[in-house]
Amino acid sequence: MKISRKPGGAVVVAATIGGLLTAGSLVGGPVAAATGPSAPTYQPEMVRALADSLGVPERAAVERLDREAEQQRRLAELRGDGVRTRGAFFTDDGTLTVNVADRKAAAAVTEAGLHGRVAEHGERELGEIKARLDAHAQRRAPRGVSAWEVDLAADRVTVRVHDARTPSARAFLKEAGRHGGAVRVVEDRAELAPQAVVAPGSRMTFGGFVCSVGYGAKDGQGRQVLVTAGHCIEGLPVLAHNGARFAQATHTRFAAGRRSVDMGIAVVDPDDSIGVDVTTHGRAGSIAVRGATRAPSGAALCKSGQTTGWTCGRVGSYHVSVTYSDPGGGPNTVVTGLASSSVCTQGGDSGGAYLSGNQAQGMTSGGPVGQRCGGQVNARGRSYFQPLDDALRHYGLTLNTK
Repeated sequence: MKISRKPGGAVVVAATIGGLLTAGSLVGGPVAAATGPSAPTYQPEMVRALADSLGVPERAAVERLDREAEQQRRLAELRGDGVRTRGAFFTDDGTLTVNVADRKAAAAVTEAGLHGRVAEHGERELGEIKARLDAHAQRRAPRGVSAWEVDLAADRVTVRVHDARTPSARAFLKEAGRHGGAVRVVEDRAELAPQAVVAPGSRMTFGGFVCSVGYGAKDGQGRQVLVTAGHCIEGLPVLAHNGARFAQATHTRFAAGRRSVDMGIAVVDPDDSIGVDVTTHGRAGSIAVRGATRAPSGAALCKSGQTTGWTCGRVGSYHVSVTYSDPGGGPNTVVTGLASSSVCTQGGDSGGAYLSGNQAQGMTSGGPVGQRCGGQVNARGRSYFQPLDDALRHYGLTLNTK
């Protein structure tokens, strides 16, 4: 079976990365920065999709991408010059805000043309607090607590709770309260679940379930593999497209009812392939994958999924932990190491590809139960994704790029 490239259409389920596999390497650097008259331009399809999601003309979308890339370049230079930072994030207007420890560092950031802010806690301290909450959740999954994450914009660890009455939630919140003002609790009625779903007519099937295809990569033995959400391949099933086998799952770090990481891989059959162009499901052609440089919090982000198609929003936080409910009433699953976003997703989008510019970001993990995107590119929503760069490092993979 050949998984072929079809413009704006159906390739393997949701990342729907069509076309032939192209051996490539992990590409570093900011997203397609325009640094002069001869600099490469952004792919038109991505510009159109971003303009649609932001509700602005295409020229304004290009200017936004240029500005974000230039600010990331300045931040890298500051760090290279020894300026100690405590995390950075984009605000809604596209300004890169850099958390620092003191006024001297803030002045250096401002002199570089960025916004410097003296942070009370900073990324490292908040990360240590979150790690302690992770350890607590490992002993007892907090039913009623949706997620907890390092929130750089708030300079706090944000805990989302939809039911604080359960004993495990009360115990978790008591532990969170030990850290005083470094933790904030937010009421959030949405219960979360991984977004694989039983459905007819699915594209990537495994034992009656459906997910969306993520990214192609090469392992240390030179084999082509599919990088996907771990819960999509729990049990290491054979994966099929339109009823025909194309890959065999070999590794997953997801285990229902236990503390997990939502990443996994499947070895692609020799006569099949996963391409390097992500479909936008008819919205804007296809987007070429150029690398896997992680985008900062607040950066523009879009995802491709077999249920909701092409939806866009912004990167939220990294190092996020969530509690996924079991629809069958079984034990909850705590998943760590995710990223949050305002991209809308629904059941069946799991495993699908997230992009910022031409840089691959990750694969859909889950989102609020009952969330509906309404067929809109910039529908308001929330989702969680497994960062791709973490999966590539863990499994020793080289991303296929164009």
